[in-house]
Amino acid sequence: MKLLNAGACAAVMFAVHVGPAGAQTTYVAPKAADGHPDLQGTWTNASITTLERADRYKSTVLKPEEVEKATLDHPQLVRMRTEDIANTPATGLLTGKDLLAGRGYNAFWIDPGTRFGVVKGETRTAWITDPPSGKIPYSDAGKKLAHAGEAKLGYSDPESRPLPDRCLATGGRTGPPMINGLYNNHYQIVQTPTHVMIDVEMMHDARIIRLGEDHKPDAVKQWLGDSVGHWDGDTLVVVTKGWNRWHGDYEPVYLSEKATVTERFTRTGPDEITYTFDIDDPIFYTQPWKGEMLFTTSNGGVYEYACHEGNYALHGILQGARIADAKAAAKTVAAQKK
Repeated sequence: MKLLNAGACAAVMFAVHVGPAGAQTTYVAPKAADGHPDLQGTWTNASITTLERADRYKSTVLKPEEVEKATLDHPQLVRMRTEDIANTPATGLLTGKDLLAGRGYNAFWIDPGTRFGVVKGETRTAWITDPPSGKIPYSDAGKKLAHAGEAKLGYSDPESRPLPDRCLATGGRTGPPMINGLYNNHYQIVQTPTHVMIDVEMMHDARIIRLGEDHKPDAVKQWLGDSVGHWDGDTLVVVTKGWNRWHGDYEPVYLSEKATVTERFTRTGPDEITYTFDIDDPIFYTQPWKGEMLFTTSNGGVYEYACHEGNYALHGILQGARIADAKAAAKTVAAQKK
């Protein structure tokens, strides 16, 4: 996680990245040793733009005169300005309004980005470009996953907890597709003639993309799916399939065993990669859907992300379940005695 100084937040709040609309057709990317565009380096997709369009916005694109107010009023930036971000360990980083609101930690610890994403010169309120509504086209099965929450996952045993709880895998930032979140939005890309590796800050996962190969047999199911890539001109195209059933629990993009995700990585400027993704999953969605965003260069490397919640939180979760079981049993016994 990269911590954000409150003063720095204010200083860059209204900085708008002007996408190189002309450069997208004239920019010549540096070449790697194999002659293909060099995607290597540390990148970030941190932004207050979200995957779906929030209902407070009428469109997936903000008008220029709307950007300043929408930025000031964005809930995450309001949170960072008004809550506990200025606290120090001496004054109680783990206390205050955030915890009272039911959050796991307060605003000091989050780093969501400080501006909306700008793609092709447009300030976006959502990464989804199709459907035009900017909303995920859930099927009935997808809606059940999206709205089930804790009622679906339960507390009764360790294997009922989702994979992020157990520090095994996570959706969102890990991908595919790779979607920004509250923190840990950094990625390091390493490229060879036969493979591309994306080291994801969140969960410290390493996506290994094999170039020019076939997918593994259908019987082979992996946490992050089976990613195979090829070059289409100057664009790296990555097709991923072969998730196991647990991927259905990942947020915010639920993927069934029948899903295919196609990603495209294109260097469109000296400091940016244009990233697009297509989701085709007939189980959880009513239609194929797609989106696009920018990854921009980030100074420094990717910090280690050491997930410890799975080591400590499960004990409390399961202990709470046993207490609930005991209370329910006692209530049943008391009712029988009446």
